Amino acid sequence: MVDLHSQYLRIKPEIEAAMEEVIESTAFIKGPAVSQFEEELAAHLGITHVIACGNGTDALQAALMALELNPGDEIITTPFTFISTVEVIRVLGLKPVLVDVDPLTFNLNPELLEDAITESTRAILPVHLFGQCAHMEPILDLARKYGLYVIEDAAQALGSAYRFSDGTVAPAGSLGHMGTTSFFPSKNLGAFGDGGAIFTRDASFATRLRALVNHGMKERYYYDLVGVNSRLDTLQAAILRVKLKHLDSYHRARQEAAALYDEGLAGLDDIRLPLRSPFSTHIFHQYTLVVDGGRRDGLKEHLQKHGIPSMVYYPLPLHLQRAYRDLGYREGDLPVSESLGNTVLSLPMHTELTPDQAMFICTQIQNYFNPR
Repeated sequence: MVDLHSQYLRIKPEIEAAMEEVIESTAFIKGPAVSQFEEELAAHLGITHVIACGNGTDALQAALMALELNPGDEIITTPFTFISTVEVIRVLGLKPVLVDVDPLTFNLNPELLEDAITESTRAILPVHLFGQCAHMEPILDLARKYGLYVIEDAAQALGSAYRFSDGTVAPAGSLGHMGTTSFFPSKNLGAFGDGGAIFTRDASFATRLRALVNHGMKERYYYDLVGVNSRLDTLQAAILRVKLKHLDSYHRARQEAAALYDEGLAGLDDIRLPLRSPFSTHIFHQYTLVVDGGRRDGLKEHLQKHGIPSMVYYPLPLHLQRAYRDLGYREGDLPVSESLGNTVLSLPMHTELTPDQAMFICTQIQNYFNPR
């Protein structure tokens, strides 16, 4: 699904030099590469403050902790995403309220959002899934109307940009009060291990977040907050500094691979290709098909027989997961998410995908639907 080894070989000398510098310095925790990476990523995205942390899940948790919410406060989010989004809400004693997704973009459907807002709602947590932004303008309008916080989960869309109706453009993760991301190795900007970050334009949030991810400490050995231990290793920061220089080219490579898929799969009636939202660029963390007619699993098996990996992101929406049954949702409550769980299939998508590989994959998909 992701060819990290070939990507590494392209930048191997840069990576080795960066790692050697850290090893020679022995500044393994909070070394200078961490703050340098934060500053460089902030400049790259046009975001005022970047606070690095241990992983994307911790980034979400720290952002929620910064809001100083009370047990039982409600956070509206999506059921069609990775578990971290709902997991951190529950870990903090808050209540997830799940709103179904748009069937075309797979992101939180803003038309359903207002009906989910109650007196206990404190924040909206949209997820920018598969590489493009949720429709943020109406989400932000509702947040202002009801006095709610907005935290963006931009783990799959770092580098994507949202277009407002007035033509203004802003990067994913910079639109709400805070944004979060992950540097898991398979992400578009991936480390050689775990890593994450929180974004904000608010200096007071930034100060609070820096303390929260460092045991609640602002001054050494003086603890103003109850925090966590979630620091980005200096080695990972040094690696990310190198890869950040290549991030725009990585995005272009993924977009070119997506265009090859689009061309090779055009005209197949049994599948729906990924929609390019009119209000967001798409950086293709995943290239995800919708396969109609109950043929998704058959297609997956067919591809596997021909040595082609594929993945289902995500087979069971969060409201139907065993760990979250006590939220009270039942099958049928969020029908779009449930339908997508039975029909989506993601194809290999990475910076090293060649035209020949893409053509081979498309040919095998065509052969499945139109056998000779």
